Amino acid sequence: MAILTREEILEYTHKGEIGFNPALDEFQLQAHSVDLRLGFTFLIPKSWHMTKAGREALHMDYYAKDRPEYFDIIELEQGQYFDLLANEHVLVSSLETIKIPSDLMAVMYPRSSTNRKGISVDLTGIVDSGYEGQLVIPIKNNTLSQTVRLYPGERFCQIVFEKLTGETKARPSRYHKKDIIEGVDVQSVAKEKRIENKLIQNGQIRDLKANYKVK
Repeated sequence: MAILTREEILEYTHKGEIGFNPALDEFQLQAHSVDLRLGFTFLIPKSWHMTKAGREALHMDYYAKDRPEYFDIIELEQGQYFDLLANEHVLVSSLETIKIPSDLMAVMYPRSSTNRKGISVDLTGIVDSGYEGQLVIPIKNNTLSQTVRLYPGERFCQIVFEKLTGETKARPSRYHKKDIIEGVDVQSVAKEKRIENKLIQNGQIRDLKANYKVK
């Protein structure tokens, strides 16, 4: 694989093959990467929910058949900020919706300035070729007592584009061409994922490996 330089990123962008919405500004484009800006949507994990039995602690079980809402959703307005509490973990959207062509993939990294604030950006790493949509960024305040104030629009992480040796067709992500609130809905899981989840939940790992071999 070869990493795209600033000039190559611009060439792909001018052709419409790499897309950013809103469009990039002059602060974002680096020598061989693009800085992404923080979006306005924050997803905060819930710690409890109400059931018929009463108030119960909420644990995340993505393999359970009937799953509650796991997140509170906050949509900030322009001019508002978000205080990330000490040791708090949340999900946040990228400001940009991105488009990646079939002959490229991308990798996300935290910016060093973000790390210096005491925040870890637990990036999942790979953005598949052919992906279109916002990116979901897991972040955590690692400080023991300090609140870190976040502003939508600040440059928060960076994305590096890598050239593939050939074009490929990746499986669509749950966030593909969706608002992140739609993508995070654990009930709307693709059929093939539901099959895999059921086998795992029932402990049928041998069946999974035997019946779903790569052809």
